[in-house]
Amino acid sequence: MMEASDDFCSDETMQQLLAAAGGDSQRGVEAIGGVLEEFPGDPRLHFLRGSLLIGLQRFIEAHAALSRAVELAPDYHIARFQLGLFELTSGEADAAMATWGALKALPAGHPLATFAHGLEALIADRFEQCIEALRAGIAANDENLPLNRDMELVIAQCEALIAARAPSREEVDRTDAVSATSFLLRSLKD
Repeated sequence: MMEASDDFCSDETMQQLLAAAGGDSQRGVEAIGGVLEEFPGDPRLHFLRGSLLIGLQRFIEAHAALSRAVELAPDYHIARFQLGLFELTSGEADAAMATWGALKALPAGHPLATFAHGLEALIADRFEQCIEALRAGIAANDENLPLNRDMELVIAQCEALIAARAPSREEVDRTDAVSATSFLLRSLKD
């Protein structure tokens, strides 16, 4: 768990920044910029800034901000998870898995570790395992409900991929017919 230090802005300032960012990401980024000048070592500010920059599609700056948050506080687990998720959605699967590596040290059943495990299964095209892990993570996660919604979207995409991979009725009938024919021929040989 990340511990506060003198390099951190006050909780009241964080609440004000969250309120400023609530409806306007650009306004939030600007507000954070001023506070970051005073508290450049506060990983929460870098994390919030990175999250808002993603929404503004300023991806290079977002990656730098999220990376800085993790660099400043390697045990800032949500920042680490989100950095890995950003890397994954940017097509950097290996980087995502490396970023999530430290989450494996979390206690068994920790939502972020479970989500990372599920997304690693997704990378390997193990969609059923991905769904199972993400559902377990959602069940365990009562701290970050928006993250649950993101994982539900991943589950929906996996279910769509599984459905697309499923054989058509005609393919099933043909397979059943072949299997029945094979059975019949084998029984005649015996």
